[in-house]
Amino acid sequence: MHRIIFKESLAPGVTRYRVRAPDVARRRKPGQFVLLRLREEGERFPLTIVDSDSEEGSITLIVQEVGVSSALMARLNPGDAILDLLGPLGRPTEIRRHGDCVCVGGGIGVAPLYPIAAALTAAGNRVTGILGAREQRLLILEEEMRRVCADLHIATDDGSSGTRGLVSDLLRDRLRQDDRYAFAAVIGPVPMMKAVCAVTKEAGIPTIVSLNPIMVDGTGMCGGCRVSVGGETRFACVDGPEFDGHRVDFDRLALRLKGYHHLRECALQALGPREAKAPQ
Repeated sequence: MHRIIFKESLAPGVTRYRVRAPDVARRRKPGQFVLLRLREEGERFPLTIVDSDSEEGSITLIVQEVGVSSALMARLNPGDAILDLLGPLGRPTEIRRHGDCVCVGGGIGVAPLYPIAAALTAAGNRVTGILGAREQRLLILEEEMRRVCADLHIATDDGSSGTRGLVSDLLRDRLRQDDRYAFAAVIGPVPMMKAVCAVTKEAGIPTIVSLNPIMVDGTGMCGGCRVSVGGETRFACVDGPEFDGHRVDFDRLALRLKGYHHLRECALQALGPREAKAPQ
């Protein structure tokens, strides 16, 4: 079992954990993830490895409460154990010297974006960060991103922080101001990634996105995480999770993500109030 050694709230419904996983901490690279299972009858669910400390033997995970498993995770505290943790999984981000890069994150997508931005900066790139959320209190990792980016810009739907509007509009404004980027990493909700990729495609900027479809076994056997990229089927767990953002069929991805929405809501209702006991 893997014990939780630290927990803090980052935003409503969003929690950061440090979990003891020494083997994963030694081997993980930016872009990779782990699969967790909290109880014997529970599902497996993927979480990006946000950071690691090989000396402490820990990895950092950020969890947003969406379904039953993430709701159960929110009830765990330091000292509690995670039943299963498998990783690191997925293909690491290809980190190299591009020059000027832009990293665009929306909502919880800033969590997987942060290690990529940090690695790009460490490789000698000049990284511009653009972060977005519905409102200021939902922004996460703003200070961490400031430390690894040459400059950082914020967009919120309600204007409570930074520019009022969307990250795609903010990126378009940066390009109008003669900013030039040789590479873009974009992670967030599907509509946001689709909109930003339309901007980068028009500007001729090579762009990667990180996809988080329904995932079960993490080995490519179940086919649950299949996505359409360039008209061909790919599996996010073994072929990704990162793909060329200009070739992803975002409309099909959005439909697949909605497939189990009703079942998820029913399961959440059956789970009961948050004060219920955490899984043992």
